[in-house]
Amino acid sequence: MSNETKTLLVTERFRVEEITRTTADGERIRKPVVRHPGAVAVIPLVDRDHVCLIRNFRIAVGQTLVELPAGTLEAGETPQQTAARELIEETGYRAERWTPLHAFYVSPGVLDEMIHLFVAEDLSPVPAARQPGEEIENLVVPWEEAMRMVRDGQIHDAKTLVGLLVYDHRRRSGGR
Repeated sequence: MSNETKTLLVTERFRVEEITRTTADGERIRKPVVRHPGAVAVIPLVDRDHVCLIRNFRIAVGQTLVELPAGTLEAGETPQQTAARELIEETGYRAERWTPLHAFYVSPGVLDEMIHLFVAEDLSPVPAARQPGEEIENLVVPWEEAMRMVRDGQIHDAKTLVGLLVYDHRRRSGGR
């Protein structure tokens, strides 16, 4: 088995490659793959019973979505450093305590992006540092309201669904 890679597109945040692979039985297949540096998502616990979600306008879908704060890894940053930076930028909160929760691929059939999920606790307000053009507002809700939003289909963002459900399972199982 061998792979050949051809770069099709390079952007500021990702690149697209076409991979030609010879399988074990000698068949040659071509597959476009999006290469991404990875990202983080943060579950900001304002207190034991409240979470800070955001309303974020997403141009790709033309809608404002309810999401966890998140962002792309920058060169030289660890996932936790990115999480701390994004939490401040998007919500105006700084966290004193960070817990890595999970890491997962978003859509491994076409994309190698891995999202690192963190829980942020002991929050204190600081000035938000939203980037120009971002249309984001905080949405602090009781934990059970966030879970109702998941059940009722009000949350359409995959990283937010994964994050809330994984953390809810941990909460209900005593933190294990």
